[in-house]
Amino acid sequence: MDTRVQQAIAKSAPERARALQPLLDEHGAEMDRRRELTHEVVEALVGQDMLRLLLPRSLGGQEIHLLEFCKTTEALAWADASVGWFINQSNVSSATSAAAMPHEAAAAVFGHAREGLAWGARHNKSTALRIEGGYRLSGTWSFASGGRHTRWLGAHSAVQNPDGTPHLRYGRPDDRSFVFLRSDAKIIDDWQVLGLRGTGSDSYTVENLFVPDERAPARDAPEERREGGPIYTIMSTLLYATGFCGVTLGIARRLLESYVELARGKHSRSSSNAMAVNNAVQREIGQLEARLSAARAFLHEAVSQAYEAAAAGKLDVDLRMRLRLATTHGMNEATDVAIASYRAAGTTAILNSMPFERRFRDAMSASQHLQAMLPHIEMVGRHIIGTDNVIQHI
Repeated sequence: MDTRVQQAIAKSAPERARALQPLLDEHGAEMDRRRELTHEVVEALVGQDMLRLLLPRSLGGQEIHLLEFCKTTEALAWADASVGWFINQSNVSSATSAAAMPHEAAAAVFGHAREGLAWGARHNKSTALRIEGGYRLSGTWSFASGGRHTRWLGAHSAVQNPDGTPHLRYGRPDDRSFVFLRSDAKIIDDWQVLGLRGTGSDSYTVENLFVPDERAPARDAPEERREGGPIYTIMSTLLYATGFCGVTLGIARRLLESYVELARGKHSRSSSNAMAVNNAVQREIGQLEARLSAARAFLHEAVSQAYEAAAAGKLDVDLRMRLRLATTHGMNEATDVAIASYRAAGTTAILNSMPFERRFRDAMSASQHLQAMLPHIEMVGRHIIGTDNVIQHI
């Protein structure tokens, strides 16, 4: 292992994330302008071994506690949301894929601290034809966060037989994740967006690309999981949700702190009093602090409960639902705190020179992710009531 990496992992992942905050702050505006991370930031992330936080220890990864992971994405996003987003997306994609791949194949892909994995969103318009030794993959995927900085890309697809009929495995439709070199894909530079610009989440296309069996894991299929750690039992959807919730909490915390700092020294144009002595401002700041802290505490409790249950082989639907509720609720509470902090800053908030504008755009973009959608909470409500649920990915 690289000496620099060895020295880095002597500290906890959240500590290493906090140590990166000054650098991320310095480069944030430039990453937003470029629509990708700067070279200096990528090198610092590699040096702090931030791309292997959840990777199995058997592959040289850290396989950290999930609570430490969500604290890490929060700390990174406090400084720059795009970095926190990339680190969550890459870690969950790499770790869950590696845990379902043959050891030798996983080591060849993820064996170095520099090897992240960018992943496009799932859809039903791709084809993966089952052939001898592997698959022929065709399709276009979007939102490959951090893909400009990884050597590997991934994509989801249902598998078809050569005659076009659905391929079945384990008595159900075969749905797989395909891992291939970025150089084998056509990259589409279409990341022109409101926020999270630094993720460089381009679209990409492959046509009739051969992907061997060993790089086509069914990453959430218990039958193919070769790692027994709690991270992999929790599975990809809730892992993504946990990390993204951490990101939104980090963005909201930074905006709230910026609001507080502004209130200490600003006079509102609509009042002769300083914001700091305005009762309405005092009340709002207290309420926002309570909401954000409560959402964070609920997330941490649910994460710890799910992780410990998974470690003991007792992770059940109730605890999975509780983690789903905590992550979706947390993302929505964080969004509300971010909006309130931005609005409270008045015209100051729209200035590029102030700490509100870019982070507000990031907060709004993060709020649109599938993991924040309110139907998740409705699903949990049905579960609590006892109404039938069709549970596929929680």
